[in-house]
Amino acid sequence: MINSTRAGLSLSAAGAVADTLVTELTRPTPPSVARFAAAIVGAARPLGVLFYGSAARLLDNTPPEQDSGATAGSSSGADDADLSDSVLDFYVIVERQRDWPRGRVARIANALLPPNVEYHERSIDGRVMRAKVAILSLAQFRRLTRPDAFDTTVWARFSQPARLVWVRDTTAADAILRCVVRAVATAALWAAKLGPERGDAEQYWLGLFERTYAAELRVESSRRPASLLGGAEARYRRLLPLCWLAGNLPASADGAMLDPGLPTTMRVPASRRWRVRAGMGRPLNVARLIKASFTFAGGARYLVWKISRHTGVALTLTPFAERHPLLAAPGIVSRLMRAGVFRRKA
Repeated sequence: MINSTRAGLSLSAAGAVADTLVTELTRPTPPSVARFAAAIVGAARPLGVLFYGSAARLLDNTPPEQDSGATAGSSSGADDADLSDSVLDFYVIVERQRDWPRGRVARIANALLPPNVEYHERSIDGRVMRAKVAILSLAQFRRLTRPDAFDTTVWARFSQPARLVWVRDTTAADAILRCVVRAVATAALWAAKLGPERGDAEQYWLGLFERTYAAELRVESSRRPASLLGGAEARYRRLLPLCWLAGNLPASADGAMLDPGLPTTMRVPASRRWRVRAGMGRPLNVARLIKASFTFAGGARYLVWKISRHTGVALTLTPFAERHPLLAAPGIVSRLMRAGVFRRKA
């Protein structure tokens, strides 16, 4: 009877996690974002496009009352102008590598060291919108959201809120949902294994994100992990104990204080396994940066936009520079030097 009751609670918790994530994935999105995603997809037929990252968090933190009256796929809550100076983050999930238009070398690189990243610009509703677009196959998405994945980047990203802004059909939507559920469950499990023996949900999540950021080659400030929780604290508080219950952890709660119920005999080997992942994280990201120098489609345009935005120096990208960004780099640096960008300010 006890086992039957626990199994029932575990299934109920798993359903609650899935329901929460379905609601997140299908939240209304500003029409410009949906049209931008559709324009990037074009004639290709991926399984779906996920919108995540800082721009998505900006929308998620919009007060709920502003979203009233919005229809599915559009939102009256977040002003599109809020995103006009942002680079959006999309993940395109494909069934096969050849389902996304790019050269053979890029497809092979994506298969060997995912994901490939592209930069896209489109004029949407009279405004230029920009996005970094990462490409994963469904098989890669499944593998990289599992607890035993050595690469932590994908499950760490999709343990955070995301929206499914383009999807091929309901079968594709279900497959993507299962990967997102797995990502959140994996994050919650690692939070339990690496976190305190007892603490509140914020302590577990913050400790986890500090570790995942440390495992990557990231340039954000030390305050960035805390910003991931900002405005979404209730979401993380709800999901953590539900994921533990769904994963059959002997967790308990005393008010806001949680205890995953993991003995030291589980925590010590988990810490060793995490050190392996942390040690692999930066080399993996260095390898991706090297790969990106050959496969980052649109990367030259992205670099020029970033430089212009941060320095105020308008740069014009020639067709040669766009095709051969490494060869054109010395000329760009020379122009920036003449403009005084590198002079030390008093």
